[in-house]
Amino acid sequence: MRHALLFLTALLSASAQTRPSATLETASARAVIDRLGGSIVRFELRDLPLNPLVWNDRSPGLEARPMGHFLCLDRWGQPSEAEASNGMPFHGEATRVEWKAESRSKAEVRMTAHLPMAGLDVTRTARLHEWTPVLIVTETVANRNKLGRPYNMVQHPTIGPPFLDTGTVVDSNARRGLMQSSPLPNPEEPSVWWPQALKDGQPVNLRHLTTDPDPNVVSFVIDEQYGWVTAATASKELLIGYIWATRDYPWLNIWRHVENGRPQARGLEFGTTGLHQPFPVLVKKNRIFGRGIFEWIEPGQTHDRSYAAFLLRIPKDYQGVSRVAYKDGRITVEERGGNRSRDLTLSVGELP
Repeated sequence: MRHALLFLTALLSASAQTRPSATLETASARAVIDRLGGSIVRFELRDLPLNPLVWNDRSPGLEARPMGHFLCLDRWGQPSEAEASNGMPFHGEATRVEWKAESRSKAEVRMTAHLPMAGLDVTRTARLHEWTPVLIVTETVANRNKLGRPYNMVQHPTIGPPFLDTGTVVDSNARRGLMQSSPLPNPEEPSVWWPQALKDGQPVNLRHLTTDPDPNVVSFVIDEQYGWVTAATASKELLIGYIWATRDYPWLNIWRHVENGRPQARGLEFGTTGLHQPFPVLVKKNRIFGRGIFEWIEPGQTHDRSYAAFLLRIPKDYQGVSRVAYKDGRITVEERGGNRSRDLTLSVGELP
């Protein structure tokens, strides 16, 4: 009897800790979106159940919090001292509120969230492609304030072990960049160019992460119509990638984190800003490399932005990605080294 009571207690406790979520499934892929913060906490192939988006998902309890791929809204980074004293969290409120599932099918969900301090609403439609492992996400931000205001919106996909290891290779079409560790008011001096950063005046290749994460955040602009970033771990035979319109997200921000001498997180963050500072600093600085570092939204106005995430099986001797292209409804991933016979193509139809 005692054992039965203990088992029942454990079962009820586990049930009480179940976080509400929305699961999308097709024949090729599965995605899970956590509703306590809106994070995409799982994205995996059906025939290779290895989830790259595992950051910060241990013992999550029942608090709204950022995990895996989360949304930074209404800001990227820290609030001002006055805002923090009033309760504004790091990276904004989007991961600190519950997202409501307004409609749902097996492969698509529509979710909404209200950010009470920011006075913004966000609506997300996430859809798994019917035949290929592609997740297409469109998000609409609406200003419910009576006044216009600045804001930022940054997608924060974060990969972690076991997918992430010392052999993981990150590639992108990013161009000119700045190190967040450089001093204000001109952190773009000296500039760097993808995939290089600087540490003590010496070059660091951001495609790789072994034991030294310094510099840990470097931001780049993208000059092409579509921006993209990929992370490939050949030993695990898996690649995860993102592609988006540069008009929506002109910046790519790379975050790197190491614990106990091993890679623990890589942030593949694309968004509307490339300066990790409170709004007073952003407004004063205004632009870097000719690109804006914040957005403005009028009262009652809405802004739409979209991206696609994709997964691919890769061979164990895969060298990385030289180019991701979108044309005629197809995403093509070209392998570094020019071996065209190993280029991979996904049919996705029209991207938003």
